[in-house]
Amino acid sequence: MDKVHSLNFIDLFAGAGGLSEGFIRAGYTPLAHIEKDKYACDTLRTRAAFHYLKNTNRLDIYKKYLYEKQEKEDGSKLWNQVPSLVTDTVIQSEIGEKTIESIFEKVDALIGGKQVDIIIGGPPCQAYSIVGRARVGKTIENDPRNDLYKFFIMFLERYKPKMFIFENVPGMLSAKSGTVWGDFRRALVKAEYYIGANVMDTSKYGVLQIRKRWIIVGRRFLFGNPHVFYPYLEEEENEYQVLKDLFSDLPERKHGEGQLCVPVAYTKPLSEMAYLEKSGIRNNAFQFTTQHIARPQNANDRFIYKLAIDKWVNEGIRLSYLDIPTENQTQKNKDSFLNRFRVVAPFGKSHTVVAHIAMDGHYYIYPKINPTIENVRSITVREAARIQSFPDDYYFEGSRTAAFRQIGNAVPVVLAYKIAEKLKEKLTYGLQ
Repeated sequence: MDKVHSLNFIDLFAGAGGLSEGFIRAGYTPLAHIEKDKYACDTLRTRAAFHYLKNTNRLDIYKKYLYEKQEKEDGSKLWNQVPSLVTDTVIQSEIGEKTIESIFEKVDALIGGKQVDIIIGGPPCQAYSIVGRARVGKTIENDPRNDLYKFFIMFLERYKPKMFIFENVPGMLSAKSGTVWGDFRRALVKAEYYIGANVMDTSKYGVLQIRKRWIIVGRRFLFGNPHVFYPYLEEEENEYQVLKDLFSDLPERKHGEGQLCVPVAYTKPLSEMAYLEKSGIRNNAFQFTTQHIARPQNANDRFIYKLAIDKWVNEGIRLSYLDIPTENQTQKNKDSFLNRFRVVAPFGKSHTVVAHIAMDGHYYIYPKINPTIENVRSITVREAARIQSFPDDYYFEGSRTAAFRQIGNAVPVVLAYKIAEKLKEKLTYGLQ
């Protein structure tokens, strides 16, 4: 067990910490998180404080923070109650040519000469996304985010971790006509890593979301058998449903209802919510959650939401934009993205949550049974977080929009945890 608990990691392009949270849950210790977004860094600091307080049996401080939290405040009131070395593990910086040396200096100070076990992370996926390419066109090929993988390589070369995990969208394979993946693969071999790669659909591994991710895993040449390191996961039967098993213990909301910082009590005991307990989304330590806030929507959007729900829930058909009465159409583009209004599946798994959820809720309509113009809405911040399998005690700092963006960019915690658990045996087998 000592080996397991001594495992450590550095998280690059950390976002709000979905990948990191899974590794911490599996017993790993974070050495550093590097992320450029201010609000995501604030979230990481708040979560680091949570874990410190949990490990020192002082979660009452965290609960008090949530109850007294005010909008537009950052997390300073909480961060100031833990040692600075806890929150200093979060480095707010863009990773690039101008910043890389100063980042290395800060990371060097944090790790204090320790052997790094694993580097995890993945750069922003918009440049590799097939949908992103469809929206932007050929200009995406000149997007500097295409080359962020090169900085991942620089971290591998400097810290020489035993293993790494690089997470991204499957579109990375075809980005820039396949040259990105080809260059990345050659650079990894040059850095002395065996590599394995696989597309994982989160819905097959305990997440109530259909989300395909390209998981690249590397193992340094010096360490063990090159053929046994990839963390292949066993597919799981998952008969749980979004509406009944993921959402039903949260209080009712209409559009515009809820508050960002006010805790809300559950409407059902944990004993009736088997999936939430099994997945670790909800636990007995907290009898409430937060950020169950819904966007306001105008009457025209709610009219469209009702159409979309009626078609999806009753007929199993997705609403096309061309199905909307002409007088209710507000978008000029009628040639592409005709599925811009989409209902979350009530009796199965959600479609993929992406960062665009921060812009509007049209693609994530709550699957209300018996919808009316008055009761339809898009999903709340907490419902989006649950789809991404974040625990209910996870607090996303910043505005509602900032919270949605952090959630949409994240790796589902449950998938990260299962990969981390699988890697334990790989990291301890033949490495000593």
